[in-house]
Amino acid sequence: MAPQSAQRQLPRGLHRLLWRAPIWLYRLGLGFLFGKRFLLLTHIGRKSGLERQAVVEIDEYDPQSNSYLIASGFGKRADWYRNIQKMPEVSIQVGNRKMTALAKALTPEESGAAMVQYARQYPLAARRLTKMLGFTVDGSDEDYHTIASEHIPFVRLHVQDGHS
Repeated sequence: MAPQSAQRQLPRGLHRLLWRAPIWLYRLGLGFLFGKRFLLLTHIGRKSGLERQAVVEIDEYDPQSNSYLIASGFGKRADWYRNIQKMPEVSIQVGNRKMTALAKALTPEESGAAMVQYARQYPLAARRLTKMLGFTVDGSDEDYHTIASEHIPFVRLHVQDGHS
């Protein structure tokens, strides 16, 4: 069964302020509260050239490649995702540890496979996430694969040598 989708809207107004609240916790030195499940992504605005920040969930950490896998829940329209396409050199903070990284978007097929893996590892979180983003899924690998390959791009953040 193909996943059903409602029109997803980027957060606005008060909802946007609440969505961005974790950034302030990192800025206050409280990044440790997020453990190893979230990271602070610092990137450069594609139009302004100014530093921008977003807090995103860590979908996977690969110690072999010293890289983090993240997803753009709001798709290719998310500002951070569009910014890293133009300027892939980023800074990340996991807990209180700061690192530099190089961002590389996965292909739609790779994104689909990553979402299937995420849904298998965190089934309840995957269901809640897709519902929050406006998708109705039947819980099958095929549904999760389709959603990510068409709507939720994944990005691998490769930590640069000497900064881990």
